[in-house]
Amino acid sequence: MSAATPAVARKAPSWRDVLRGLRQRKVAAMLMLGLSAGLPFMLVGNTMGLWLREGGIELTAIGFLSWVGIMYSMKFLWAPLIDRADVPLLGRLLGHRRGWMLLAQIVVAIGLLGMALTTPQGGLVPFALLALLAAFASATQDIVIDAWRIESADTGEELALLSAAYQLGYRFALLLTDAWILVIAAKIGWTASYELVAVLMSLGMIAVLFARESRKLPTRALIAEIPLGDKPLGVSDAMVLRWIAALLIGVTALFYLVAAHNFWGKGWDWGDALFAASAPVAIWLLVRRPRVGVQVREATWSRPLVRPLLRFFDATIGPLLMFFRDHGKAALLILLAISLYRLPDFVLGPMANPFYNDLGIAKETVGAVRGSIGWVSTTVGIIIAGMSALRIGFVPTLLIGAILGPASNLAFAYLAWHGADIDVFSVAMAIDNFCTGFAGVALVGYMSSLTSLGYTATQYALLSSFYAMPGKFLKGLSGVAVDGLAKTHSLIDAYALFFVGTALVGIPALLLCLWLVRHARAVERHAAVAG
Repeated sequence: MSAATPAVARKAPSWRDVLRGLRQRKVAAMLMLGLSAGLPFMLVGNTMGLWLREGGIELTAIGFLSWVGIMYSMKFLWAPLIDRADVPLLGRLLGHRRGWMLLAQIVVAIGLLGMALTTPQGGLVPFALLALLAAFASATQDIVIDAWRIESADTGEELALLSAAYQLGYRFALLLTDAWILVIAAKIGWTASYELVAVLMSLGMIAVLFARESRKLPTRALIAEIPLGDKPLGVSDAMVLRWIAALLIGVTALFYLVAAHNFWGKGWDWGDALFAASAPVAIWLLVRRPRVGVQVREATWSRPLVRPLLRFFDATIGPLLMFFRDHGKAALLILLAISLYRLPDFVLGPMANPFYNDLGIAKETVGAVRGSIGWVSTTVGIIIAGMSALRIGFVPTLLIGAILGPASNLAFAYLAWHGADIDVFSVAMAIDNFCTGFAGVALVGYMSSLTSLGYTATQYALLSSFYAMPGKFLKGLSGVAVDGLAKTHSLIDAYALFFVGTALVGIPALLLCLWLVRHARAVERHAAVAG
């Protein structure tokens, strides 16, 4: 499906459809796997921020610790391994996907339990390392669950049903770990609350045992025109030498830049920028393949090197090249739109719970409002997003979400200037959760439609990494921004100005979504003429 092609005009599954579908084994398993995927997310993110703030940790440190969430944005780096390699023992017993899922869930539970036993007061560094471990394992679980969801669907309608079941389970987990856990923590403490969620990860483990393995077909080979075995490889010895030279140049350039400026005391200058730009150009000139029609002599002595090189290329570079091949010149702008779409939410996120604490709203009140008004608003946002995609198309729905998302951040600024009024807080939560639910469903469905069979895990991990990477990086600086503004303003005014700024950073994504709408219409007109 083309990136700009509107969603297929079929009935979006309702929650009643999902509940009826629970009679299907894969739908019931997907619901529980969605729950398992959502449980760790907030506990290494915004909820952890409130625990840290109550413990007296500075906003700057809280912002920096939110960088453990970058693991969710970097998962495309190890997604090729997940696509290609089996987990020892578990892979043989459970299958490729299920083996990885169970291993990831065990490590998540260990990480959360370790955080509960360590606590921020017991040592910020070990606490952060355990949070990083839990985030890494959680991101790995996401890779495999997304691949299992897409591969298990036999039809487009079944994929929509599985996606809805995943969203239902995931949103319920977020309701627990972003809302009700605050009420629970007020009664039994943070340590016991984290231990409780670590135990709940066992539900995902049960789902893994209940599910069926989804990997049925061998991974799609991008370089099918280069056969292995006794047939000609279509690769010459000279090409292999150039590939090796490119690898050496890349490793040497990286080592030089790191060592020269961190160990040798060399200062940065324009020569470094020129060097950093010329190295990729040299590598590209060396690795590019011959023009079509050029006779390629068969490799001889380099055959043993060719096989692993091609397999490595197919596992790491292949998914990205396939994405660009499928979507053409629009691919870069599609990736840019995805990467900026939720930037306002990500940047605001780490400061939300500390803001409520500094404003004087009790955490049990925050949890109760989120767990009631917030949950209803999120559900309404999800339903309306599905109806919008059905009636006006997926890309126009993305555009609406690009408007609603940043605008909802202004509700936080109003709350800051108004004060700790529970009614105003409830309205702000309703607005924020509605917009988050609306935009989240539209974006997840859109990214799912962009993947290619055979590269499911890697491509979806790549897209979801682009979706989160800029925000995950910038949100680590959110505490620095608020602390900086607090030097010239009161702390609450600093929060308000920060929230207004986060709304403004949504403008580029809005402009890119406008372009996506125009591009989608152009593709439709071209298809109509060609048809």
